[in-house]
Amino acid sequence: MTPQTRADSARDRVVTAAKAEFSLHGIAGARIDRIAKAAKTSKERVYAYFPSKEALYRFVSAQELAAVAEATRLDPSDLPGYAGRVHDYFADHPDRFRLMSWGQLELGAGNPLPDDPIRETVARKVQRVRDAQEAGQLDAGWDPVDILVFVSQLAMAWAAQPDLLPPHGDERTTFLAARRAAIVAAVERLFPAVAKT
Repeated sequence: MTPQTRADSARDRVVTAAKAEFSLHGIAGARIDRIAKAAKTSKERVYAYFPSKEALYRFVSAQELAAVAEATRLDPSDLPGYAGRVHDYFADHPDRFRLMSWGQLELGAGNPLPDDPIRETVARKVQRVRDAQEAGQLDAGWDPVDILVFVSQLAMAWAAQPDLLPPHGDERTTFLAARRAAIVAAVERLFPAVAKT
């Protein structure tokens, strides 16, 4: 094993531990010493990789954003299908929903970074929706930002309501399947999928 491989492994452990810590405690409540302990390294090593707790959070949230995009694949010609995939992703990964939510709550919109990955991702998705409108795949009467926000909020509605979900087992599976069907139906009414020819 090379020194670089060992370093990468330690950094990967830090990132994994940080995801769990931020998901549970948010940014303000997260502790670098707990992250270091879970990663089996030192606080100094964590800070060698990431200059601040916020920088570490921004890194892990950007990773998660990329994972969500890969798993859900926005298709403006089939927004109901996209909404179903987003629902499924966060139903399967409630910890990741919490991880992303903490950033919205604690970082806010006051001081976005110029290369903020969330803003960049949203801008790309808005452009894809706008392109679909121009191609006649979506009603051009809607602002593309509204389309994206409405679909996203519907898709994640139940991820934000964990206290209303049955705890586990078949009852939970049945309940979530019904919620998914309702989300897909609602998005279909607002933004019908384009028939494939």
